[in-house]
Amino acid sequence: MNLEDLFDKIKEFSKETHGSSNYDQDELYVMGHEESEFAPLNYLCKKINIVRDVSDLLGTGFLYDSYDLFDFKHFPDWYERQFSKKLTRSNARKISILHIPDNKAIFDSIGTIFKGYEVLRKSQILLNSKNLPVQLGEWFAKSIFGLNQIKSTSQRGFDFILDDKRVEVKVHWNDASSPKGVKIKKSLVDLSDYLIIVYLANNFMVRELCFLDSSFVLRKFSSKGHTIFLKDPEIVSYFFSKSDKHNEKVKNPNALLKYASPTLAMKLAEKFSQNKL
Repeated sequence: MNLEDLFDKIKEFSKETHGSSNYDQDELYVMGHEESEFAPLNYLCKKINIVRDVSDLLGTGFLYDSYDLFDFKHFPDWYERQFSKKLTRSNARKISILHIPDNKAIFDSIGTIFKGYEVLRKSQILLNSKNLPVQLGEWFAKSIFGLNQIKSTSQRGFDFILDDKRVEVKVHWNDASSPKGVKIKKSLVDLSDYLIIVYLANNFMVRELCFLDSSFVLRKFSSKGHTIFLKDPEIVSYFFSKSDKHNEKVKNPNALLKYASPTLAMKLAEKFSQNKL
């Protein structure tokens, strides 16, 4: 897909007002080169033949996020200017924005963060700081599988959605897995349709991925307690480096190969070679 053609159409849409249209009722909008330029996905599908649905954009590197959860500060003014009406709270809750992240800046930042963590770790300052790795691992999952991150009423504050199915994302940060396995709350698995485990190496690159049906996890690994432990030997056959079962769930193969560790990228390159940059 020629992204410049796409961005030109977004700019073209933003130059004119559309108060007489029904695009103000759309729930998916695409951000252009400028943070103040947007266009409804339905409009782009009509204008660009190769854009059929959201999957076509996810495959080229776009992410989509709930407007209600993230700060798209220019969108309300753009919306009011385009449709001659204010963005109501009820409409805002339904809207998601598709945008392309600055992958180079993100990749560079990961390297800088890793160096900083190493200094703090060697200085015996960093003892337990997994919040950043968890959020980064969740972002990797969102990029690779095209998850929509939306605001929820749960204590966690947001949900991940894949094709109208709820996804639980678990991040394990270490160069090696614990013999006890990855610890997951049974209640969270019970509330989801899918479980994605992102195994991050200490250098913040993805060393392995595992995609499981939540019903399978509950049926095979559930116990009487509130916690499920998934040990590597029990689920290794479902690792992406071993199995092709969920390859079709990958919406953005380029993101998978880009943020994978060299070892994992080599194992996956042949499977996704037709999608490599």
